[in-house]
Amino acid sequence: MVRKKRSRCGYQKFDGEKEAHLIALACSSPPLGEAKWTTQLLADKMVELNHFESISDETIRQVLKKNELKPWLKEQWCIPPQASTDFVCAMEDILEVYQRSYSAKYPLICLDETSKQLFKETRLPISALPGKKEKYDFEYERQGVNNIFMIFAPLQGFRHVKVTNQRTKIDLAICLKEIVDVYFQNAQKITLVMDNLNTHKPGSLYNAFSPMEARRIIERLEFHYTPKHGSWLNMAEIELSVLQRQCLDRRIPDQSTLIQEVTAWEKKRNTQAMKVDWRFTTKNARIKLKRLYPVIKSE
Repeated sequence: MVRKKRSRCGYQKFDGEKEAHLIALACSSPPLGEAKWTTQLLADKMVELNHFESISDETIRQVLKKNELKPWLKEQWCIPPQASTDFVCAMEDILEVYQRSYSAKYPLICLDETSKQLFKETRLPISALPGKKEKYDFEYERQGVNNIFMIFAPLQGFRHVKVTNQRTKIDLAICLKEIVDVYFQNAQKITLVMDNLNTHKPGSLYNAFSPMEARRIIERLEFHYTPKHGSWLNMAEIELSVLQRQCLDRRIPDQSTLIQEVTAWEKKRNTQAMKVDWRFTTKNARIKLKRLYPVIKSE
């Protein structure tokens, strides 16, 4: 049996000018009434613009692949503001904290939180078999939402996942008390990195405890906040992403099952002492994120 050689004549129709036009088109907004560009839409548009009499969507795909473009995919991202003094100040503060050497007396702790929707199966899933995928029904029963705190010590390779019913100031206050009195009780001062959420304030402790107790906890903590639209600077967010991929990316029916699953995941990660090797520094930021810094006019 002789295989036919795959024709690349369609790909060769593209010269530098046409390829540049296709790239610009793929990076632009899609036509009115369309959510995103597809290879067929792009092929039709290139014909409409008289670049070709006809062109296949496969030829378009090859050119996009060559230029590492996937216009049909989008990514949700925290986009920082341009030339913001508040942003760069908070960013450089966090980056300075991450350069400190490890000390058991002055540990670095990153705290973040996420939510997990609970779903109960309405029909028993069908297990996978050789040559057949696992099947589960599209219907489910909503069982509410739980909050998940991630307490992460990136230099020690320690983390604790705390599941709560809500995300309130009192929940945050109880979490801070546990950090101080349970998980890092021998520390003199705990460096705490958190996102700048409305509940992530020292004042939240006064909603849960007496003024004397709240003050005692606050004096054990050194607060550092990531800038708004800069949650990627919180290393606990990295650990939450791992938790999502490895443990939470499925239907979980109730809180007891959720706690059981995250506890097993936590135990394994702590046994392996998985750490974060953070290498992004203030020097890197001033070069790679130069657009975020305000321009100082010379006098």
